[in-house]
Amino acid sequence: MRFTKMHGLGNDYVYVNCFEEKVAEPAKLAVVISDRHRGVGGDGLILIMPSDVADVRMRMFNADGSEAQMCGNGIRCVAKYAYEHILKNNKQSLTVETGRGVLTLGLEVNKNNKVEKVCVNMGQPILEPSKIPVLLEGENIIEAAIDVRNERMLMTCVSMGNPHAVFFTDDLKSINIEKVGPGIENHEIFPQRVNAHFVKVNSPNDFTMITWERGSGVTLACGTGACACCVAAVLTERCDRKVTAHLPGGDLQIEWSQKDNCVYMTGPAVEVFSGVWTG
Repeated sequence: MRFTKMHGLGNDYVYVNCFEEKVAEPAKLAVVISDRHRGVGGDGLILIMPSDVADVRMRMFNADGSEAQMCGNGIRCVAKYAYEHILKNNKQSLTVETGRGVLTLGLEVNKNNKVEKVCVNMGQPILEPSKIPVLLEGENIIEAAIDVRNERMLMTCVSMGNPHAVFFTDDLKSINIEKVGPGIENHEIFPQRVNAHFVKVNSPNDFTMITWERGSGVTLACGTGACACCVAAVLTERCDRKVTAHLPGGDLQIEWSQKDNCVYMTGPAVEVFSGVWTG
């Protein structure tokens, strides 16, 4: 089976072109191929597939084999791969079918006809607790208390097609995310588990964040998470609607548009190498 390794800000996945390849058990494959010592290595597996409703379809599996609805960094790489290797129609926009629905992406293409950056319309944020989902009452969850490992913290919950819990802090260095992350991810109030993010606001249009991603652990970047953090920062009156998100792997430009209530994410996509999986 041929594969391609790609990353968005260091959030790396193994991609398989299912226009040409067949993957019988993607959940099992995700676990072995993502292993950084005995496999290709990555935060998970992403399949690029034919679609009846969009240019391509994306299925995404975390490193533990669980399937997720969306991946912001992953979908940018899907767009780059589809433009350069599958569609070849030179259109500088395309659509991708995801667990979040069909998303539209704009492409920044260089003089060599290679995609350097991708702008994704991530859709409208979901704030209703039952749809995030989070087992708390109310119209939305803004700075609600949660107890994790005998520590009380305030969280704001947002879904961008997958669930996120956002925690604001004045000191990111004080956060032991490898210790607290699993407790948040697997907390009983999150029936589908959750992605956890800690955010330090630097200015009204600039914040720094770190992430514990459900099914993968600490990652260098989380695109849907950066979108959720922007929404949470606006809801708590910490930031404007257009921000630069600083992640360990690099920067993303995020805008929660007042015009259509959609969140737009712009960032890079990089192809690293291709190979053949014989496992």
